[in-house]
Amino acid sequence: MLDLRSLLFLLAVTALPAAIISWIVVAVVRRFAEPLGLVDRPGERKVHTTPTPLGGGIGIWAGIIGTFLAGSITVWYLINLPMIANLLPASVLEHVDGLRFRTRELWLVLGAGTVLTLLGLVDDWRGLPATLRLAIEFAVAIASVLVLGYGLTAFIPVPLVTSTLSVIWIVALINSFNMLDNMDGLSGGVAAIIAAMLAAVMLLSPDPDTQQPQFFVAAMLLVVVGSLLGFLWHNRPPAKIFMGDAGSYLVGFLIGIATLAATYAGYKGSERPHGILAPLCVMAVPLYDMTTVLWIRIREGRSPFVADKSHFSHRLVDLGLTKVQAVLTIYLVTGTCGLAALLLGRVDSQAAIIVVGIVLCMLALVVILESTGWRKKNKD
Repeated sequence: MLDLRSLLFLLAVTALPAAIISWIVVAVVRRFAEPLGLVDRPGERKVHTTPTPLGGGIGIWAGIIGTFLAGSITVWYLINLPMIANLLPASVLEHVDGLRFRTRELWLVLGAGTVLTLLGLVDDWRGLPATLRLAIEFAVAIASVLVLGYGLTAFIPVPLVTSTLSVIWIVALINSFNMLDNMDGLSGGVAAIIAAMLAAVMLLSPDPDTQQPQFFVAAMLLVVVGSLLGFLWHNRPPAKIFMGDAGSYLVGFLIGIATLAATYAGYKGSERPHGILAPLCVMAVPLYDMTTVLWIRIREGRSPFVADKSHFSHRLVDLGLTKVQAVLTIYLVTGTCGLAALLLGRVDSQAAIIVVGIVLCMLALVVILESTGWRKKNKD
């Protein structure tokens, strides 16, 4: 486990610079979004009432790319300078060779994420058919799984099955965060909570081969957290800018890749295989939102690809919550599920059943509350 000094250092070189870069770039994008045609105008299926700039995803992308570019330069060149090396904790220096080894892998991931950012940016700007967007998402996901070798740790000895599940998982996360982006501060805040919780899991769950914290995945997630925090300064209610598809596609993809690149069942060898359920626990809210929205649309005979106001957040507002209260409620549920994910890799099988039960109880409570609203709506 990291000591406090090393943890603060890790946050200072990952989350902090990403937050600063993202905050500055999003501020610039706000000024030029309207002339560039990146504006989300009010409509029947939207909750905002004034034209709002899109393009916050550009700032999120810049925060992530800028931080990793500086980090790559430091790892390969600057760290050889005595004045730089002397500033670094010993627990960080011993991982330099490993970080260098994974630099190529990192930039392949960021390249794939950039493709999705550009896809989302074009969709924000002009709009693209849902089938085309899905086709490109699947193509990027397939390439990531095949080229990088990422896959679900599901204890299924059939590579074709695990690879297929991995592709579906990535595409599902991309679209879950995109669908969750329907209220000020919602998708970005939930993504930041999820990424922070997963980063904590990585730092608390040693790699089974090295018995060291999983710095590579944790660093990736902390950079995502920082970049989202920089964006959220502008996206807090009332939002001055939205992340758009460019941001939600990138964030969903990187979190999806991080969950596949990590090891969850290695806290003590393979004695805790239930650790692989950690991503499902921490992602419970976005997956619940996506699943229920698709079910509602299909049940009512509407296209699952056409936006509406049937999301979890909208349903909470229908119960009488304000928009801010709805967003904070979803934050709380997400955080609770994330805490459960932290425990999974550190408890035995019997305790794991209790932890998973807590998550299921949280979701059951949500369903009960929502069913009250559905019955009231049907009576009206």
